[in-house]
Amino acid sequence: MEKEKHREIRIPSTAAIYSHPIHPMTVTFPIAFLIGVLITDVVFLWTGDAFWARASFWLLVGGVGGGGLAAVAGVTDFVTLPEVRDKVRSWSHFLAAVTVIALATANLALRLQVHQEYIYPWGLLLSIDTVVILAFAGFLGGKLVFHHLVGSYLREEEEP
Repeated sequence: MEKEKHREIRIPSTAAIYSHPIHPMTVTFPIAFLIGVLITDVVFLWTGDAFWARASFWLLVGGVGGGGLAAVAGVTDFVTLPEVRDKVRSWSHFLAAVTVIALATANLALRLQVHQEYIYPWGLLLSIDTVVILAFAGFLGGKLVFHHLVGSYLREEEEP
């Protein structure tokens, strides 16, 4: 008896523009910005140049702001699609992403008055934690898209 190949059912996004899911389109810049914060924090600690502290601050602003916009699209799909909520991986991705935004927001709040004062040790620690959890959230998001077909928009007759 031949093993039957498991076939996932495609789950199209409800937060989409012309069937293109918004969440995957909006996460790329916040991911890059939040990784950039860790890099610019390290460069600031290495050089002591205040430029890098300001760069970290503005990368945090972009990461938190852009992450908030991406979260709106992600939460829209999460709330409106029961098939998504039924997956443990979706809940893990959701909780990890919320944690990333919370850590980045706390990091931003530390730096509001004087951008370089709290980079070491707390800002750096928050930047490291943010990137580690961000990598986990991104891994889970990739699994949801590529293995569970969340946010896919091809119909059965359009499959290659």
